[in-house]
Amino acid sequence: MSTIVAFSVAPLGSGESVTPAVARAVRVVRDSGLPNETSAMFTSIEGEWDEVMDVVKRAVEAAGEGESRVSLTLKADVRSGVTDGLRGKVAAVERELDGRD
Repeated sequence: MSTIVAFSVAPLGSGESVTPAVARAVRVVRDSGLPNETSAMFTSIEGEWDEVMDVVKRAVEAAGEGESRVSLTLKADVRSGVTDGLRGKVAAVERELDGRD
């Protein structure tokens, strides 16, 4: 099943800045080779269910290095027969905004 996951991960109790932990998690995602995008609040990744969830698991582990607690927020879109949904969904909205079909 094709899966797009948007997730946010951060250690709890590590002080005000979570930037180093988030950077470790994003590095895991980028090194996975799967299509991905990072925004101010979430990182999105696309692929088959098992491979995407494995990357999320490793990203959580990376963010939690040296910490006893990690927060994970995750939203998933699981669909069969879809490819390039990460960019295709945004392109469809842009076409709608432009008044094109």
